[in-house]
Amino acid sequence: MPIQPTPKIWMNGDLVDWDKAQIHVLTHTLHYGTGVFEGIRAYPTSQGPAVFRLTEHIERLFRSAHIMGMEIPYTVSEIVAATKATVASTGLPGCYVRPIAYYGYGEMGLNTLPCSTDVAIACWPWAPFLGEDALDHGVRMKVSSWTRHDHNTMPPASKTTGNYVNSSLAKVEALKGGYDEAIMLAPNGLVAECTGENIFAVRHGVIITPPMSAGALEGITQNSVMRIAEDLGFEFRVDNLARSDLYIADEAFFTGTAAEVTPIREIDGRTIGNGKRGPVTERLQAKFFECVNGTAVAHRDWLSPVAA
Repeated sequence: MPIQPTPKIWMNGDLVDWDKAQIHVLTHTLHYGTGVFEGIRAYPTSQGPAVFRLTEHIERLFRSAHIMGMEIPYTVSEIVAATKATVASTGLPGCYVRPIAYYGYGEMGLNTLPCSTDVAIACWPWAPFLGEDALDHGVRMKVSSWTRHDHNTMPPASKTTGNYVNSSLAKVEALKGGYDEAIMLAPNGLVAECTGENIFAVRHGVIITPPMSAGALEGITQNSVMRIAEDLGFEFRVDNLARSDLYIADEAFFTGTAAEVTPIREIDGRTIGNGKRGPVTERLQAKFFECVNGTAVAHRDWLSPVAA
């Protein structure tokens, strides 16, 4: 979707004008895909914009960098503060937030050890990820012909820019086939995740999501929904899923910063449940949106007010 510019982008300690937030064409990560990033949302609340689970997202950014052997020249607290300042600079009630750490200009070649790390944070308005109707009516999914990375090929636990070539291939394949999103299988044939989201199946009232060992990224929205499920008294577990488990699920949905909580109505031409958003998904979705807009009694610590 087209990016709508905002006034400033944070780069290496300074808020710079949007159009001046530039890098050199020989920036190392542009050539080798070795950056790490996060996707975060700031939501409108009665207290002004608040960032959803900000510290957890930035901690995951640092974990991704650690897996890659990348040293980020800031602390978690410094990047948290920089994120709030960048969101505040937009003047928007809510927005999408993209922090990225990347190897900058000055070195070339596969050896990253001599490279310096740059950090940037950008924010912009974000329309509904899969269209206005997706959250209510669900989406059509395709099991991709592209396999999710093996752990000893590209570490799926790190949210690395280069990893998303895999996801992009699967996403475009699904779109060209007339679907909305793709489901990716691990090398052993079990369900891993979607192209940028965690997937859940519901059967006999039990909510199941694949483990990290299947190649799923440890999702923060995924964790939020699991905790909400526990609050609501649902049984849930982290366990392996085969593609056939998805076909016979009573409900299915996926979660992510961009997708939030999106129902699945069809997979590979097979209707899931009654082909509509199921009752478990609907309750989880409703409670999730109470949490992100600050009206829920529980989990108010998930929101970091920008003005605070």
